[in-house]
Amino acid sequence: MQKSGLAIIAVTAAVSGWLVWQSIKPATAPAPDGAQPGAPLATVAVPELTGDALAGARIYDRSCAACHGANAAGQAGIAPPLVHTIYRDRSHADFAFVLAVQNGVRSHHWSFGNMPPVKDVSQKEALSIAAYIRGLQRANGIE
Repeated sequence: MQKSGLAIIAVTAAVSGWLVWQSIKPATAPAPDGAQPGAPLATVAVPELTGDALAGARIYDRSCAACHGANAAGQAGIAPPLVHTIYRDRSHADFAFVLAVQNGVRSHHWSFGNMPPVKDVSQKEALSIAAYIRGLQRANGIE
């Protein structure tokens, strides 16, 4: 076997090992700055909600709050805040919330681990959740 063939095998093995490690690493992250696990990671002002945002708040409370916390503030050691500049609409379109709900999300912005798909939330409901998150973001200065 030529040296280039051995190099390809070595790189393939390294990448495969990294992918396996990513899939089995712990699903939680340590609490920052000594925060108690489950403590909110953001302070969130909640505006008056109407229409899709109000419907989205109800769906969020039922399907998302257990991990992402009340009012999408995140929870130390559990899940990130969604009221954060990372998730503003310029970098994450509303449909990104639909895809996250349907398919889950591989950990990439935070070290909380992968997010599993959320069962029993339709595309329309996920878009209502996005409307709720956008309302919270705007009320907290995230445009």
